[in-house]
Amino acid sequence: MEFSSKLLEKAVGEVSQLPGIGKRTALRLVLHLLRQPKEQTQGLTTALSAMRNDLKFCKSCHNLSDVDICEICSSVLRDKEIICVVEDIRDVMAIENTASHKGIYHVLGGKISPIDGVGPHDLNIVTLVEKVKAGHVKELIFALSSTMEGDTTNFYIFKQIQGLEVKTSTIARGISVGDELEYADEITLGRSILNRIPFEASLKQ
Repeated sequence: MEFSSKLLEKAVGEVSQLPGIGKRTALRLVLHLLRQPKEQTQGLTTALSAMRNDLKFCKSCHNLSDVDICEICSSVLRDKEIICVVEDIRDVMAIENTASHKGIYHVLGGKISPIDGVGPHDLNIVTLVEKVKAGHVKELIFALSSTMEGDTTNFYIFKQIQGLEVKTSTIARGISVGDELEYADEITLGRSILNRIPFEASLKQ
């Protein structure tokens, strides 16, 4: 692809690094931005810069937040004794859209995957176990995707907290095996949260 402008080529190159965006799509997006008023393009630039520089990770659950403790963790309406364990922030958003979970979350930041070089210590597992050991958690809901990596991660955490006084459950398999949580429809996901089963029972299935 030939460019008459190095500035245009640089912008297209940067946009094309986004997931699912090829060079041709990147070019269309960049040309679209060029046709917009400068104020609108500047607003996008400012929003992206602020997000990159000022966005934080909640010190309690590792969810994205504007402040040190996210709105969910700081809400007096949430049951702090029930923690839903998820892979990443997209899963928090998906479950929140169902309005079925009244507790809080713990974002692992991924799942155990030896083939990808991701081990337990690469995830936010230690802080989760510490919460359980502190004795303030009544139930852990495992809400990771129904994949081998997700099941492996669930089982690893389960072994880490075995013997501690905490109930463990997993979302019902209304979610198809192999599916990612973020792509599930809200009704199915909501029912999976409400109809969760003891984690030990899922090991026998």
